[in-house]
Amino acid sequence: MAKQRIISGESASGNEETLNLALRPKTLAEYVGQPKLTEKLHIALEAARQRSEPIEHVLLHGPPGLGKTTLAHVIANEMQANVTVTSGPALSKGSDLVGTLTKLQPKDVLFIDEVHRLPVALEEYLYSAMEDFKIEFVVDSGMHAKTITLPVKPFTLIGATTRAGLLSGPMRSRFGLTGHLEFYGTEELLKILRRSAALLEMGEADSGVLERVASRSRGTPRIANRLLRRVRDYSQIRAAGKLDGAVVDAALELEGVDETGLDELDRTYLRTIAEVYGGGPVGVEAIAATLNEDALTLEDMIEPYLLQLGFLARTRRGRQLTRRAAEQFGWSVPRETENGLFNGD
Repeated sequence: MAKQRIISGESASGNEETLNLALRPKTLAEYVGQPKLTEKLHIALEAARQRSEPIEHVLLHGPPGLGKTTLAHVIANEMQANVTVTSGPALSKGSDLVGTLTKLQPKDVLFIDEVHRLPVALEEYLYSAMEDFKIEFVVDSGMHAKTITLPVKPFTLIGATTRAGLLSGPMRSRFGLTGHLEFYGTEELLKILRRSAALLEMGEADSGVLERVASRSRGTPRIANRLLRRVRDYSQIRAAGKLDGAVVDAALELEGVDETGLDELDRTYLRTIAEVYGGGPVGVEAIAATLNEDALTLEDMIEPYLLQLGFLARTRRGRQLTRRAAEQFGWSVPRETENGLFNGD
């Protein structure tokens, strides 16, 4: 999976993040989707503003590309505060975290992406900072050891993770607000694409055109905006600025993205189960070995969307192709079980 996939929810590069920054909503009113979460945040933000306090610490979890970083910036904007962005892997030493915390001003937001990858030793620094707004650390050792306490201005920590289960219990319990971001529906993606198309100066893009992009976006705004930029470029260079359904289809076919939002890696994964393992069941380790890929990579990058589409089932015996997948691609499998899965036994 070394090759960057255009339909991956992960950020492709720092340059892409810069491009996305211009498309991000600035307020909760502009933010599309996640209605339950945004309602909770609206109440918490309004209450914090009335009390002139920072909002409680927030934990956001869910698949990549759904808007966790965007929400962190929105919260900071709503609180009229600055936001400091870092990540768990970037904070490797205590001095990194202490330096970041002591620079924060009252009500500022510290956003830590991939917070589950924060070293355990640094988590302990955060406990007192989150609860009591102070940092305690020990210098020297033995009989010369002494504890130094540094005050921290009241701040809000926003942690984001794609794997909430890897977050330690003590760390998770210190977040006052927790929100799970879910995949977006087509109508929600259409609203995002209309706004993005206007900001990208694409003119009045037809709803049918944008719907073709939305249907291939795997329920993920980051992917939707990425595909929209590819369509814009293709339209400009190969279609003299014309934008219609045929142009969208041609642009995304060039990228290897089919009408269901699958790319060649997805199709290869499904084809391996269908043709090599007779529709399954088969263990993910066996599939990974066949594809010369890492099993965890398959579980994180390939399987979630296939499960969402109903093309794949995870059973106690392994992965199995579903009837829907076989019908979609016209594959023949040896035998169908009663629950609509295929069995090569």
